[in-house]
Amino acid sequence: MSTTVRTEGDLGVASLLRDAGVVPVVVVSSGEEALRLADALADGGLTSMEVTFRSAAAAEGIRTVADQRPGFVVGAGTLLTPGDVERAVEAGARFGVSPATDEEVLAHAASQGLDMVPGAATASEIARARGLGAEVVKLFPAEVVGGVGLIDALAGPYPGLQLMPTGGIRAADLPRYLERPQVLACGGTWIAPRDLLAAGDFAEITRRAAEAAALVRSHREHSRKEHHHGA
Repeated sequence: MSTTVRTEGDLGVASLLRDAGVVPVVVVSSGEEALRLADALADGGLTSMEVTFRSAAAAEGIRTVADQRPGFVVGAGTLLTPGDVERAVEAGARFGVSPATDEEVLAHAASQGLDMVPGAATASEIARARGLGAEVVKLFPAEVVGGVGLIDALAGPYPGLQLMPTGGIRAADLPRYLERPQVLACGGTWIAPRDLLAAGDFAEITRRAAEAAALVRSHREHSRKEHHHGA
């Protein structure tokens, strides 16, 4: 049973993530920095980011981008408590992400109409997240717990599994993750790490975003051709 309240025409988190392909996971220091970052990512062809609640400026960053760049999808990451969920909703986050599966956090997010992507690292945790109503699960930390090998192993017992692997993924890893039908999008910190933001190197962030966006496009074009030939 879904308790998520959504306005007409609003996309669910699975559609948002599938459209994105790659979701930069970022820590921002101000609303202005978040806005410049969103523009740099958009210039590279990426349409979303996950602003983690690892800094005091997270809510301000989300609010600024949600208000001033409504076409850019901004989610809230590292939501560990119902209070974090409240702050994310108030700031205008389109979805929430957590490193683990917490029943209280998921229930509160559902009551607030916020789609959550809870984290899981094992089959048991994935089963629990899905049992609590999660449409998409964050495989975390993806590379540490087995990466694509684990995804392949889980595909048999869990048909219809929808994942956002995050943790240790780099640009070179994207193709093998995106080849898996269970993967809607990959989360990653490599596109806009703190050192580049602190240095104000938005040109390099745009370059990395463009590289990631090109990999997503290339994979999807290849998939469409394969599907067409196999039809």
